[in-house]
Amino acid sequence: MTIQAYGLSAELSGHTILYPTNLDFKPGERVGLVGASGSGKSTLGHELVDTLRARGASVAHVPQSPDEALDPLRSMAFHWREAEKALGVAPDHARREMLFKALQIERGDLRKRPWGWSRGMQQRFVIAMALIGTPDLLVMDEPTSALDPVVAAGTMDLLEDYLKDRQTALLLITHDLGLAARRVSRLMVMEAGRIVEDAPTSKFLSAPETQAAKALCAHRNWLELPC
Repeated sequence: MTIQAYGLSAELSGHTILYPTNLDFKPGERVGLVGASGSGKSTLGHELVDTLRARGASVAHVPQSPDEALDPLRSMAFHWREAEKALGVAPDHARREMLFKALQIERGDLRKRPWGWSRGMQQRFVIAMALIGTPDLLVMDEPTSALDPVVAAGTMDLLEDYLKDRQTALLLITHDLGLAARRVSRLMVMEAGRIVEDAPTSKFLSAPETQAAKALCAHRNWLELPC
């Protein structure tokens, strides 16, 4: 079933930072949301997640940094148990092992606190927590910005392999067009609180229509990055 959200908007101190926006995602669709810093990408992501959750929809969110999701004073096992409780699912060792293996964190010691794991493993752990409930939509907000390009590419490869036979749709929010272009079939561009372009990735890259999209496509150095 297509996931839809209409009229998403936001204001800050009396100023509109996100103009009314409609979004839709087909089952299993991979969508990228790109734009300059301050364009409203993260705001749109948060509004989308909050709106869908208020409707009872199955949506998961992966923040920019694992620091936003993990308490440094709590063990990794504690975080996993709390995620299961929040989702209302019973503890399932087999499910946890399956997710850990898919994201290559099966050797991580759950007794340790986050700082006892590498940054890459922390972020893959956060992604695994987001996938516990098999969401209909996974919203990832700059999910690899805290990682080096090689680790970032590996993390996205593992996620891509895990999702390929599933119906979970993905919204990848990033300022990195190179990251998005390699991972999604559809690209949207935000500028000043509005989506100004929405097109299949191949068309977007070959014939961008708006000035914002043209500016992003003009910087082709991202083609050389592994992610």
